[in-house]
Amino acid sequence: MNEIVLDSPLDMHLHLREGDMLKRVAKYSASSFSGAVVMPNLNPPVDSSERLESYKDEILRHCDGEVFEPYMALFFRDSLKESDLIKAKESGALIVKLYPKGATTNSQSGSEEILSSANKRVFEMISEVGLKLSIHGESNGFVLDREDEFLPIYEEIAKNFPKLGVVIEHMSTKNALDSLNKYENLSATITLHHIALSLDDLIGGALNPHHFCKPIIKTPHDRDALLEAALEANKKVCFGSDSAPHYRDKKECANGAAGIFSTPIALPFLAHIFDKHGKVQNLQKFVSDNAREIYGVNPPKKEVRIVKQESPIEAHYDEVVPLCAGKKLDWSIL
Repeated sequence: MNEIVLDSPLDMHLHLREGDMLKRVAKYSASSFSGAVVMPNLNPPVDSSERLESYKDEILRHCDGEVFEPYMALFFRDSLKESDLIKAKESGALIVKLYPKGATTNSQSGSEEILSSANKRVFEMISEVGLKLSIHGESNGFVLDREDEFLPIYEEIAKNFPKLGVVIEHMSTKNALDSLNKYENLSATITLHHIALSLDDLIGGALNPHHFCKPIIKTPHDRDALLEAALEANKKVCFGSDSAPHYRDKKECANGAAGIFSTPIALPFLAHIFDKHGKVQNLQKFVSDNAREIYGVNPPKKEVRIVKQESPIEAHYDEVVPLCAGKKLDWSIL
């Protein structure tokens, strides 16, 4: 096969930032994808319908006229009221995103006690309104154990709120995949970097700060389990890039920012992986069809053609260094 035509590919976990960074990176998502779930952990966060509407308008202004639907996310607060959730949904929210306090970029105002009575009240309202609860699930423990230590919380929420769709964001371990299959209302996004890289690619030789993210890249055992789920287009998972741009000086410093930028090369890289493993026929499900089922979305029509043609991964895209910079892929977007 020398060409793949994708029908309305979707990125169900995306960071676009604001201001100058948004102007630089939005075009890459808009040219490659039909739509994307845009994360709300800005500073200040997207935690009201007014903030959500203005952010969505800002995104659309920088999409260069491309067909692209930003599916918005509302930052979780334990003070949210049902009326807040209804307004957010009417304004384009698809999910409510819960961050444990301090777990990742701009999460300092996140939740300190995930299973508090106040949070549970909001979980019930999210379910009633028809939004999904999306969670960055990490504890404060040892860095390689953080997601696995959080799994009982996912399971507790899924069990006690069976009508609530709960999303394990950027799933990174085999144990998380095992938990996913225990509950019908649990689903997950899987990133490109968690199926393409292992911890060796971050610290196995020289430190590569551009491969530093949260949750951190894990073992080959974890990578291979997630890769299999993606290749087989497990109906409980879909693609979410977690593409998270930072300027080079924010990555290459003593306190380097967490986040891997992958949007410009995500679809060709996925085509490369699925072709290598003889699973090209499942790529459409992983990057679009599963997401439509999980989230109940009907994205705008858009065909993306990927051809078997060598293409370099640039050293940077608008001053943002990407995943696997300087390497080559054998697929490219036409």
